[in-house]
Amino acid sequence: MPWDGTELWLADLTSGRSLEHPRKLAGGPTESIFQPEWSPAGVLHFVSDRTGWWNLYRWAGEQSDALLPMEAEFGSPAWNFGYSHYAFTSNGRIAAMYSKDGLDHLGWIPPDGGAWTPIETGLTSFNPPGVHFDPVSGRLLLVGGAPDRPPAVYAMEIESGKLENLSAFDSELPDPSYLSRPRPISFPTSGGQVAHALFYPPQNGDHQAPSGTLPPLIVISHGGPTSSTTSEFYLPLQFWTSRGFAVVDVNYRGSSGYGRAYRELLYGTWGVFDVEDCIAAARYLIDQGEADPQRLIIRGGSAGGYTTLCALTFHDEFAAGASYYGVADL
Repeated sequence: MPWDGTELWLADLTSGRSLEHPRKLAGGPTESIFQPEWSPAGVLHFVSDRTGWWNLYRWAGEQSDALLPMEAEFGSPAWNFGYSHYAFTSNGRIAAMYSKDGLDHLGWIPPDGGAWTPIETGLTSFNPPGVHFDPVSGRLLLVGGAPDRPPAVYAMEIESGKLENLSAFDSELPDPSYLSRPRPISFPTSGGQVAHALFYPPQNGDHQAPSGTLPPLIVISHGGPTSSTTSEFYLPLQFWTSRGFAVVDVNYRGSSGYGRAYRELLYGTWGVFDVEDCIAAARYLIDQGEADPQRLIIRGGSAGGYTTLCALTFHDEFAAGASYYGVADL
């Protein structure tokens, strides 16, 4: 798969539209290349995870230089074509997005790299196709969301950072007092390792749980399995938190957004580590006094459905579960 091993090649295009002098610039069986693109000045850029994190590089003739080395992900699994995590503007600046600890960030990188200037948009999740520059309007175009905002198409003024929503919602959003905001958590799991999740506590502006009680907990395992959960508004999740349930959306080992080594931990252990991480997330929240140990529920779709089935079949932690279009037999 492209997030496992990719090669980036360059060739000369002749007048007859044939290719000459092909040469490999980067990549291999243990390096993933993402979004090769030419800058307005004709310099080749690309994202590579050669250091263990998807970072942005430029080709300097004989070698490639990292523009902004970070323990963050400037790329994502290429499940489809056209994903864009960075875009060149007409003045040469680079608008880029990265993921860290389950949240997405947008900012500027100078053409020569070395500095990061965040763009405060209030958005915490940026969806494919990502960020693009529109030369006609001179604005950035992106798809983004937040815990209190469903994904929408936005145009952003480059100088002011002002956002214009280009898409309309089909219905009114719930009152903010009903919306649970996610909290990134990291917790110990099997083998002395650490896993990650987004935790949503119960939230209802009109009601409080009886004193001395703990909420039931819904554990969600995302599909993929090498994708990840996001922090954007998701009405089915908010349905449960507004009715007294806590929800933990688990980025189990194998999820993207936490570096290549974390993404590879599920190799040969699908149905094992992901299940153990969902159980570990529940136990962690129980230990933190955030959930009732007698009322644990697990659910997931596709690969997450397989995780759910394995958790219900081979373990006894969960009182109930639901597999949506899950893989049933590897």
